[in-house]
Amino acid sequence: MPESRILVLDQDEERAREIAAILHFLDFSPCVYSELAAVEADNLEPRDLLAVVLGKQGLGGSHDVSRWLTRDPQHAPLLLMPEYGDDTLGLDPADVWHLAYPVQQLQLTEILRRISIRHLNAAGEAQGPLLGPSGDSAAVRRVRHMIRQVAGYDTSVLITGESGTGKEVVARAIHAQSSRRALPFVAVNCGAIPAELLESELFGHEKGAFTGAISTRQGRFELAEGGTLFLDEIGDMSLPMQVKLLRVLQERSFERVGSNQTRHCDVRIVAATHRDLEERIGEGKFREDLYYRLNVFPIETPALRERPADLPLLLEDFSVALERRGRGRVRLADEAVSTLQAYSWPGNVRELSNLIERLAVLHPNEPITLDMLPERYREASPAPLGEAAAQAQGLPAEGLDLRAHIQAIECDLIAQALDATDGVVAHAAELLKLRRTTLVEKLRKYRMTRPPGQSTGAAGGASAVAS
Repeated sequence: MPESRILVLDQDEERAREIAAILHFLDFSPCVYSELAAVEADNLEPRDLLAVVLGKQGLGGSHDVSRWLTRDPQHAPLLLMPEYGDDTLGLDPADVWHLAYPVQQLQLTEILRRISIRHLNAAGEAQGPLLGPSGDSAAVRRVRHMIRQVAGYDTSVLITGESGTGKEVVARAIHAQSSRRALPFVAVNCGAIPAELLESELFGHEKGAFTGAISTRQGRFELAEGGTLFLDEIGDMSLPMQVKLLRVLQERSFERVGSNQTRHCDVRIVAATHRDLEERIGEGKFREDLYYRLNVFPIETPALRERPADLPLLLEDFSVALERRGRGRVRLADEAVSTLQAYSWPGNVRELSNLIERLAVLHPNEPITLDMLPERYREASPAPLGEAAAQAQGLPAEGLDLRAHIQAIECDLIAQALDATDGVVAHAAELLKLRRTTLVEKLRKYRMTRPPGQSTGAAGGASAVAS
């Protein structure tokens, strides 16, 4: 993924391996080379990189590296090892960062965070909604990678995730990166329109088709012709309407309400829901055939609580956007940021955006300290380091198999959740803050079944059977 790829260029192989290991740990993708010629031979371009880490030992021709970088005005910034002193190799000082050695992880993390913010802001200004969700966590980078994979095809996409996680942002990014980008992107919230009006909203109606139809009206399918139709909250659509939508997806044709004239459509469908559609199918509230028609390429948007490392980037994005609108810049103290990272964010990114706008109104252009945050956020202060450390187990002298150890812990917690909920997967998933389908996959992976002797739970509940 270009936005996470970092070039490490150094003939000190031990140092290069050390830096690469730290970058891997931070979820970046290091490319290690000992000479510039090999980089050019592999056709690695400056704009394909987030940053370049440059060492001098035995490399020579350092100014060749700066010339290679500056041939592209959108080149990656340069991180220089200590042997360069204050030298910037003739580059703009704003594009050069100096690293300490041995590498200090906190310093490197902060530098890369600032570079990521600048990279995302610049890309956002140039390309609008092209990139997708903001952030640099592995989960967000995975979503952006999936957007790039599917955008070039007319494949139907189903975006799932909690409310406020940016599902429409993902849909708009898919459209913006597709061949349909010059044509309309039309969004409709299926949960916000009464069932009896949704058919007219989607397919349009003829004059006199029903009481109040005083003129002919185009529906969203016609308005989106040639482009993308985003069906938000598809899980709230009524069963009769699901049948009609399925027919359109299969035959690519429809009739306006009150008309018998068949109209053909060329529209890409991107749907989204915060509901568990497999569970809705089991409850008889969603058609299985429609689910498989929509779920050709699934993308799940991560909850904000699952990616707290992205919060500083999001804070910067929202602050910059508010400043451009004349609302004043929001600057949060480190303690306030740490507290917000510990908060569970039930409203996800939408809730964070609302909070920042509120702070911009209350405290424009002044540092936001912990006591300025609303009480509900202050209560989320992280546990002291000593308390967190006390919960960790010591490493045995003989070492351990980390993967097996983590798997054992996960299996134990899953078993406890199932035991506490009489083996009902949906309820156990709620305790573990997981989607039901995610927990089902873990049960299959670990070949777990519901606790022996337990009932299957309430009617309609799925018991933890791995088969």
